[in-house]
Amino acid sequence: MSTSKIALVTGGSRGLGKDMAINLAKNGLDVVITYHSNVESAENTINAVVAQGQRALAFQLDTRNTNSFKKFRDHLSEKLHQEWNTSKIDFLVNNAGFGHHSSIADTTEESFDDLLNVHLKGVFFLTQTLLDVLNDGGGIINISSGLARFSFPGYAAYASMKGAVEVFTRYLAKELGERKIRANIVAPGAIDTDFNKERFEQMPQVVDYIASQTALGRVGESEDIGSVVAFLCTTNAGWINGQRIEVSGGMYL
Repeated sequence: MSTSKIALVTGGSRGLGKDMAINLAKNGLDVVITYHSNVESAENTINAVVAQGQRALAFQLDTRNTNSFKKFRDHLSEKLHQEWNTSKIDFLVNNAGFGHHSSIADTTEESFDDLLNVHLKGVFFLTQTLLDVLNDGGGIINISSGLARFSFPGYAAYASMKGAVEVFTRYLAKELGERKIRANIVAPGAIDTDFNKERFEQMPQVVDYIASQTALGRVGESEDIGSVVAFLCTTNAGWINGQRIEVSGGMYL
C-alpha cells in the first residue's frame, strides 16, 4: 500500500496541468490526471510523473458533461482500490479549461454556455461528485485567472466564469472546514503556454505589452504556476484556506 498522498488534476495532459502534475510528483505525491482527448499527451504526463519516482494514472473526462461524473467517480474509486489499496484521494485540482477571446458584443450564447459548462458548472458539480472520495484533511485548489481582478478587453465571458469560481471556492472553504478540507484559488497571470499560443503568435506585441505591465518584466511560464499548486498540497500550506493567490509576477499593480 502506497503511503504517498494522491492528487487529482483535471486537464493534466498539457500546459499548466502537466506542470502541476510534475511538481506534485516532485513533492512526493502520486497523481491522477484527466484529459479531454489527447491520449499521447496524457501518457507523456504520466511518464514525467513516474520519472519523478511517483505513481500515476490517466482518465478520459469531458468536464462539460456533468452526466458522466458519477461514472467517472465510480471508475476512479475502482482504480484507486486496484492501484493504491485505497478508496480516496487527498487533493483535487480543478484545472481543466480552455481560453476564449471575444468582445462582449461578439460573444455568442453558444460560446458563453461552453465556457459556463467547463469553467463553472463542471467545476461545481465535479467537486460535488468527488466530495465523498476526498479525504478529510485534504484540499481543493481551483484555478482562476488574473483576469478576474484586472480587465483585459475580450475576456469578459471567460473572466466572469473565473470570478464565479473564486466565490465558489470561499464557500467550499466554509462548508468543508468541519472536515478540515482546505479550499484555495490559484490565479495565474498571462502565461506563455498553448492556452495563449495562437493569440501570442498572431500578436507578438501583446507579449511585450504584458511584460511591460508586469513588475517582474516578463510573461509567465508554466513552471511559475505548478510549484505554487504543489505547495498548497503540502503540510506547509496547512493554514492557508479560502484564499486567492495570484501568481502573475505583479501584473497591473
